[in-house]
Amino acid sequence: MKPRTRWDAVCTVEDLVPESGIAVWTEDGPVAVFYLPHRLPALFAISHSDPFSGANVLARGITGDLKGEPVVASPLYKQHFSLRTGTCLEDDSVRVKTYPVLLDGDRIRLEVPVTQQESIAA
Repeated sequence: MKPRTRWDAVCTVEDLVPESGIAVWTEDGPVAVFYLPHRLPALFAISHSDPFSGANVLARGITGDLKGEPVVASPLYKQHFSLRTGTCLEDDSVRVKTYPVLLDGDRIRLEVPVTQQESIAA
């Protein structure tokens, strides 16, 4: 059975910084939302937590393109993470969680898991 999810509004278009990321809080924890206006799709969302250090820093990483793959470089140890798949390009056994993201009017929405308490209350 597929886990239940919902689409949460996490920020607005005005909050986004071109070619950069911002950190938002979700029920699933901190998420880094990236806006790359010269790409399609232009929005990406991955876990904000760097798996090598455990620090919530990925939204502050440098975005770029490696061989056609949109990436963010961790500001701590400089590993590159695919913004599409979450895979670390230097060590493909490591990955960060990715989130479906969409533009809804002027709001940015992420698909996040419904917590167990929410499922019980529903």
